Amino acid sequence: MVAEKMSLWSLVMNASFVVQLVMLMLVAASVVSWVMILQRRAVLRQAHRSLKAFEEKFWSGVDLGELFRQVNSEPNPNSALENIFRAGIKEFTRLRQQTGVDPDAVMDGVQRSMRVALAREEEKLETHLPFLATVGSTSPYVGLFGTVWGIMNSFRGLANVHQATLASVAPGISEALIATAIGLFAAIPAVIAYNRYSSRVESLMSSYETFAEEFSSILHRRIHASF
Repeated sequence: MVAEKMSLWSLVMNASFVVQLVMLMLVAASVVSWVMILQRRAVLRQAHRSLKAFEEKFWSGVDLGELFRQVNSEPNPNSALENIFRAGIKEFTRLRQQTGVDPDAVMDGVQRSMRVALAREEEKLETHLPFLATVGSTSPYVGLFGTVWGIMNSFRGLANVHQATLASVAPGISEALIATAIGLFAAIPAVIAYNRYSSRVESLMSSYETFAEEFSSILHRRIHASF
């Protein structure tokens, strides 16, 4: 009978409204975090595959004009390098068609265009990461608030009891500690995912920036060779 009363579900259901609200918030945050974790995992894996595929195509020796026609006819919006390449070559072609434009001005325009494309790709990769960081940093404190509130109610209840025993305070303390446990359950995966995905985003962005620099050098040689 005692085991039934002290079951996890009974402790949750018998908790005070504030503690139950804290638990509900933490469970909701955990569920949303897991959805975002799985979604970010798929996005970053796709980004890595697209990076390798476009790099192989770009360095295969294909003519840049032909490559531009290929990516325009069959665009892949999920390929960051393709988007950066398209932004750079479009600006390069547009400025070269203007008469009297200085080569350095052309390259400045190309680099600005690719920087904008890089910023957009970084924004895509970092989507939902701030939420994971927030859940990871605040969930333990929210759970601790529920624990403190529950323990406070338990000790307030002792004021109406003539003889305080462990059995009289154990349920209240147990239900309060569940809030901390749920807070940690929500926070730990979010922190691990945030750290891992932030590292992968940083690695991808480094690769994107390297490609942009190399592509800029190719265009720089091409435009100066024509003058």
